[in-house]
Formats: sequence, C-alpha cells, structure tokens
Amino acid sequence: MMLFREAVERYHLNTRTPVDRFFLPEESDFLASIGQQPGELHGFIQDYAVLGEPSPSSALLIAATRRSFFLTAQRGISGNAAPVKAANLPPETDEFQEIAYLPRIIRKAEAKLFGTLDATVMYPDAKDRQFLREHGDIHPNDFLQLVWSTRSDRQKIITAVLNAIQQQEGQDNLPTPAQSQETPVSSPASAPTGQTPKQTELNLG
Repeated sequence: MMLFREAVERYHLNTRTPVDRFFLPEESDFLASIGQQPGELHGFIQDYAVLGEPSPSSALLIAATRRSFFLTAQRGISGNAAPVKAANLPPETDEFQEIAYLPRIIRKAEAKLFGTLDATVMYPDAKDRQFLREHGDIHPNDFLQLVWSTRSDRQKIITAVLNAIQQQEGQDNLPTPAQSQETPVSSPASAPTGQTPKQTELNLG
C-alpha cells in the first residue's frame, strides 16, 4: 500500500516519466518477487491519479490474488509465454449468453492471473470496471478469483455472472422508503437511512 501511495505522488510530480524508469530498482525487484510487472502497477497508478479508481485497496487485493497464484499454482516461476496483447483479445462485441464483452474480460483475467498480460494492457481498465459494475456489481478481484477457482470454466463463470446480474436487478427493484406502503408518509423521521449498496457476492449455484 505504501509503495502504491508513494508511486501516485511520484506520478503527480512527473506524469511523463517512462514506465521503465518510473520505479526504483528495489521496487522493481519486489514486484518481480510477487509476479507483478512494473507496467501493470503503473496502469493502476495512472488510473487512480487521473480517474480516482481503482482504489489502492482494490489494487492491493488484485496484486495479492496474482501473488497467491504466482507462488502456488506457478511455484514462483513466470515462464516465457508470449504476452497477451490487445490484438490477441476477443473483440468487445463478442458474446457469451448474449452478454457482450464477457469473452474479452475473461481472457484478460486469465492473462492477469498467469502474468502474461502485456504491459500495455490493464486488468481491470475503465471498460472492465464499467462492465463488472453493470453486470452484477462484481468487484474486479472477485471476478479474478472466480476465473481461478473455476479454472476458467466458461459455463461456471457465465452462471456466476448471470446469478450476480439477477441479484443486482433484484436489489434495484426494491422499493425505496417513500414507495414502501409500510413506511408512514407522515413520519419521514421513521424511515430507514440510506445505505451504500454492497457489491454482489458471486454464486455458482
């Protein structure tokens, strides 16, 4: 977390510093030890500095999932697989179960897990985050863990996303206090205060 915040401050001081010169040698060594490429983290830093998201905590969660996969499934060995570039990803219009973009984000999450995502491609970029918000309000790290836990089983992933969408739609259709017949119109003080909706928990069932 400290590395992320210090890097954000560094980015604000000079937004034009090339990625290959942005991190200190000891920072690059640390990133390599957890299976993270400097370009990956730089994408998070740039988005947070400019757009305010993803949050430092989200970046940490995603890095932790990648680290766990790197140290357990890959036994700390990155391999020499060819990087997955933007041109190698499914088009944004490709569909699974009539859900456009889903094939693309699954492939990006796979590459993120395996550490083969090209440094010029970010998971989750702004389009990924928007897709996940609009299709079940799924946290990007939850989706990454879903891809891992299902071993990229497309049908299981689709089922989990469809369940999340149904849950999100159910929450959206809940009556507000003003619409509910159980809330006296003459007693607004008795109405429950608004709460920030939580992101959907993924369910494979």
